[in-house]
Amino acid sequence: MKNQESEKYMNNVIIGGEADCRPFSVSKPEIYVAHISGGKDSTAMLLRLLEENRLVDQILFCDTGLEFPQMYEHISKLEKYIDRPIIRLRAEHSFEYYFFEYHPKRKNPELEKYDGMSWAGPQNRWCTGTLKIRVLSAYLKELKHKYEIIEYVGIAADEPKRIKNKCYPLVEWGMTEKDCLAYCYERGFDWGGLYEIFSRVSCWCCPLQSLSELRKLYEYFPELWKQLERWDESTWRQFRADYSVKDLTFRFKFEKKWQDRGGDIKSRAFYTALKEELEKNETE
Repeated sequence: MKNQESEKYMNNVIIGGEADCRPFSVSKPEIYVAHISGGKDSTAMLLRLLEENRLVDQILFCDTGLEFPQMYEHISKLEKYIDRPIIRLRAEHSFEYYFFEYHPKRKNPELEKYDGMSWAGPQNRWCTGTLKIRVLSAYLKELKHKYEIIEYVGIAADEPKRIKNKCYPLVEWGMTEKDCLAYCYERGFDWGGLYEIFSRVSCWCCPLQSLSELRKLYEYFPELWKQLERWDESTWRQFRADYSVKDLTFRFKFEKKWQDRGGDIKSRAFYTALKEELEKNETE
């Protein structure tokens, strides 16, 4: 059953049983652009659009350089499967350049002594803005000189709060996130098992992901975790407000020891012991 926000969207844009995403006044040729992150929702959207012979002129993928190796394999596999080019958009510089070297004008003068943007935070998601939004906006700005752009965005029917003024085929079709994953699996796309490990698949090094997702990264991708440790040791801002990557490594090892003794890592006793051990570890 579709929620009220989804129904509101569909009531506003569906004409003749199909979402009409065209602008009301068209003075330039139209171009239909599909945005894909490579995840389950945008992949399902693209596959169904093409299966239904809907207009898709360009397929855009913003490459941050921080996707899981399996995601890049997925993008290549998807490109071969649909037999259409996927345009890969990238920022002028790499993540590591912005992270370690770029020196922006700081609002806080005390931070002027530091180079690099360092880790993103809840109030400063610079990586999304620099590596995705600005790159995509610049590309679309050039297109707008020649075309009226109709954008397909892969937001699922059970994500109504993310709906804005664009075209959302998954909402039109009533496809939830669960539906999208099943749809992709049925067509042979499995991301090398990423969705069997993580609930969401995006930049592997994001400090804003949950502790449970970071624990999975630590367990299943030790080489990426080592990279995370190296970056955290070489920058001026701690990975998270509550933990450095070194602290997280210590915590995850301590969790295993605690569980091996039959302890509950959600108990007050665990957190008390963890705090004591972390403090002891810092003084050594």
